[in-house]
Amino acid sequence: MHSVLKSALEHAVREEEIPRNVARNVRTGTPRPRRREPLTAKEAREFMTASSGHRLQALFELALHTGLRKGELLGLRWEDLDLVGGTASIRRTLQRTNSSGLTALPTKTQSSEGRIALPTPCLHSLEQHRSRQLQEREAASKHWQDSGYVFTRRKGAPIEGATLTRHFNALLHHARNGRIRFHDLPHSAATLLLEQGVELVVIKELLGHAHIGVTATVYAHVRLRLQRDAIDFLGNALRDPAEPTTRPGDGDEQPLCAAPVR
Repeated sequence: MHSVLKSALEHAVREEEIPRNVARNVRTGTPRPRRREPLTAKEAREFMTASSGHRLQALFELALHTGLRKGELLGLRWEDLDLVGGTASIRRTLQRTNSSGLTALPTKTQSSEGRIALPTPCLHSLEQHRSRQLQEREAASKHWQDSGYVFTRRKGAPIEGATLTRHFNALLHHARNGRIRFHDLPHSAATLLLEQGVELVVIKELLGHAHIGVTATVYAHVRLRLQRDAIDFLGNALRDPAEPTTRPGDGDEQPLCAAPVR
């Protein structure tokens, strides 16, 4: 609010409506970002198990595999998908506005627009989803609303963001995990990618951030396991070659290895 007020008063100074911008004299603290706890790999698998067989299973798989935002998922049209080539073009976001209701809008940033690769499990789920949608279209007959969206209601109308949130919360309750929001799924996807050794620049492109600094700031905190692994790597570099390489309590745990990125 201070930023908006300062900008407005600065404009008034340029227009010579007021002599000076008093908002410049107000000191503001740096807001502390809210710490978000992403899903662990185990929790993510439990959530995918809970969503198995759900009418919007393909949407939840896309959210967790690609990090797409809620509006981007709801704004996908079939014309945006290339299921043979395994890609999706992100062109719009579906949002409810006070003036126009449920409306297709430009993506959050220009970097959000582009083509992303789709993993094989998502391609299979999308094929099954398309078959189910064709069956629903036949059942609705003349009442079908041909919106062109990939994820719709049972009669073809676009899905509200609030409706998707209710489905998501119900699945979380079924998976016995109610501590995250749908908005946190991209954060979970990014953190899981970090744990697999994927470079930050790749995650930036996947999540559509305008600058890598945004990605680094939002996802700077990683879980304790990654921090421990980093300390262990440094310890191995500083250790005397004559010293034993095992630590008490290590057991048979395998060292962290970066997974190949396809």
